[in-house]
Amino acid sequence: MYRYLRKYIVNVAIAVGALSLLISFAKFDHCRNTGWGAPGEYVHACYSDIPSLLTARGLSTHTWPYASGNQSVEYPPITGIVMWATSYLTPHDAHQYVNYFDVNAILIAILFLITVYILQRARPDIWYLFPLAPAVVGSLFINWDMWAVLPAVYAIIQFDKKRYDRSAIALGISIATKFFPIVLLLPIALIFRSHKRYRQGVRYLVVATATWLLINLPIALTTPTGWWYFFSFNSHRGMDWGSIWYGFDVFGIHLTNINFLSLFLFILGSAFYALYFLSLKCAPKLSQTAFFMVALFTIASKVYSPQYILWLTPVAVLALSYRNEKRDWRDFWIWQGCELVYHIAIWEFLALGAGARFGISTKVYAVALFARVIALIWFTIRLGRESTPEIAPQTLEFLGTAIEG
Repeated sequence: MYRYLRKYIVNVAIAVGALSLLISFAKFDHCRNTGWGAPGEYVHACYSDIPSLLTARGLSTHTWPYASGNQSVEYPPITGIVMWATSYLTPHDAHQYVNYFDVNAILIAILFLITVYILQRARPDIWYLFPLAPAVVGSLFINWDMWAVLPAVYAIIQFDKKRYDRSAIALGISIATKFFPIVLLLPIALIFRSHKRYRQGVRYLVVATATWLLINLPIALTTPTGWWYFFSFNSHRGMDWGSIWYGFDVFGIHLTNINFLSLFLFILGSAFYALYFLSLKCAPKLSQTAFFMVALFTIASKVYSPQYILWLTPVAVLALSYRNEKRDWRDFWIWQGCELVYHIAIWEFLALGAGARFGISTKVYAVALFARVIALIWFTIRLGRESTPEIAPQTLEFLGTAIEG
């Protein structure tokens, strides 16, 4: 009976995930039929980096993605290799953009379904929040993010099961795909410290680092300039779409040295996070605290792309408390509603800039941008209050004394 019920639930999860994929693919179908031309790709919200980079990075001629400096792909090795390898499955003809998009979309769909499956196993009560989130559905085929999201989610789940080597390998793979999951090392280190498992913590770091090096070193040693371009590109890029820095600029707050400010905000937030973590009576699970670091990273970044919701949502599902279920759902959908508003706003803003007859102005877009960020901050605070133990009384007393002083 149990096996039958489990099989039924798995089938439901796959069916829900498949439905979400069909809706998402239908959203991008207009661009498949029209060749991703502006302003249509913005008006219909079907823009994708996948076809855009096919010729822009020499992938249509099967050029190694790290062969040269400025022409290299602006992604870590696994993403670059996926981009390059799938180009061999794409004939160089009039339909190359559609074919390249379709091949990558199929692979992303498989990764998405696997992620839904492992979420269903980890959170059988609320797994469906991930595939049913509208902004998730709308963002699936914008970029190759699912290649990093799956191993990152798997790493969190395996860590909480104390399968540390599996988790470390998965995290190393994820970092070698999109690099953002490196922020998970802070809560991982704090958890090991709280349990006084220093030797396991060192082993975890060694395994994760070794995995990352095993993937990166062959490329770094053979084509160092191209491999380094990812780091150079991200360190020199200015403020971009979705970031709070762009929003400040729109409203007349012209900040300089965004690189420093972005890094400073992230470090400052990480420090407060560490203090908060250490103030807890007992160490929470990684699934309960990973969301805070991913949220901090996206808020502090110089770019906050629409597809970042693919990073945040599955981690949020893992973090949602088993307590106060109705309140958690309400908070979750308010946050997701703001994400959906932004998802529409970014494309309509770009559509107007690309010459469309209708769209939204820069300031209206900036309002949607800040609404999205505020909703994320609010949800993160709510999540922290519900999913982690109470702060130790001595910590509150210390903070009260400090404030009075």
